[in-house]
Amino acid sequence: MKIVHIVEPLAGGIVTFLQSLVENLDNDFHIIIHGERKQVTPFSEVKIQLAYPNVKFLRWKSAQRSLRVKADISAAIELYVILKRLKKNGSLDIVHLHSSKGGFIGRIVCWLLGIQHLVVYTPNGAPFLGSASSFSNYIYKRLEKFASVFGGQVVCCSLSEQKAYELAGISVMMINNGTPSRPADCVPDNVQENNLFKIVTSGRIVDQKNPALFNSIAAYFEEFDQFEFIWAGDGTDRHLLTAKNIRITGWLGKDELNSIVSNADMYLSTATFEGLPFSVLEALALKKPVLLTDCVGNKDLVMKGLNGGTFQHENEAINKILQFYNNSSMLQIMGEHSANYCKNTFDYTDTCERYRRLYHKAAYKQPASTIHLNQLAHGNS
Repeated sequence: MKIVHIVEPLAGGIVTFLQSLVENLDNDFHIIIHGERKQVTPFSEVKIQLAYPNVKFLRWKSAQRSLRVKADISAAIELYVILKRLKKNGSLDIVHLHSSKGGFIGRIVCWLLGIQHLVVYTPNGAPFLGSASSFSNYIYKRLEKFASVFGGQVVCCSLSEQKAYELAGISVMMINNGTPSRPADCVPDNVQENNLFKIVTSGRIVDQKNPALFNSIAAYFEEFDQFEFIWAGDGTDRHLLTAKNIRITGWLGKDELNSIVSNADMYLSTATFEGLPFSVLEALALKKPVLLTDCVGNKDLVMKGLNGGTFQHENEAINKILQFYNNSSMLQIMGEHSANYCKNTFDYTDTCERYRRLYHKAAYKQPASTIHLNQLAHGNS
């Protein structure tokens, strides 16, 4: 099967998601039509991560993040030309759209080409939850609902994201994101340095991850020498991380990142919303207790009282960090619960198998009424 992925941007968790699909669906050929955000992740680095014999890249030059009518029309025309050529050459069996920009433009273009029945759209984070402005969120919600008229199966990656879309009046199904389960012998031994209690997060330092809140929490502990906060990653908002007990690592290779997360005492996420974050999934697999904002995407990864907790404001997060620190004997047990929860609920081979079956259902052009979407979402045939 020839699977065409349309991606803007080709960065962050979307790259991890694509890598898992490419690795597990290795009998299929994957054509990745992509934009690029050099300031986030240069394409040269992404190309190395996705260097598989069953992958081909096509640049989507006009694609960009911002909502700009003229630029978006150019992007739609360019995408139409690319997909029309692939369709004519028999190089298109399924079109998988990733992220809100690709999902919006891609659904309209596929409808114009008469291939809307071949479309799968994974938002990986509802765009109408991402702005501090309620008006902006309203506009994004209306755009998502408008685009849904043009067909395609919307696939949410967490239960809370699914509920958010259903509340917006958009029909969806759900397939959890997943990550590889790591046997115990693949997890580095914890190494305590200077008896520091290490609190780690990872990913892009951008508004959606709320670095200002991360900084405020860390600032409370500035006078306590035993606490260290680590942000493994980089981004345009790194200037907001000013607390003297925060260490910013910059972008790291996978092994080095895993080592830093594994050698931390707990994982903290201050994100304002998520789809189902790969960074947290990987922390679970590495046996980390987690403390996450009580937001869409994050809340699905916490079994409260077993593998960590959620919080709604800064003081609540500070109090829970102190509880973790004063009950350090519980951290290992909570970490075991994290790993078991991840293995049993968020294994990436199961995720990819569900997508494989969804692709085949769509490619065979069965009427929507005969596709048992709920069964697909729960792994039943």
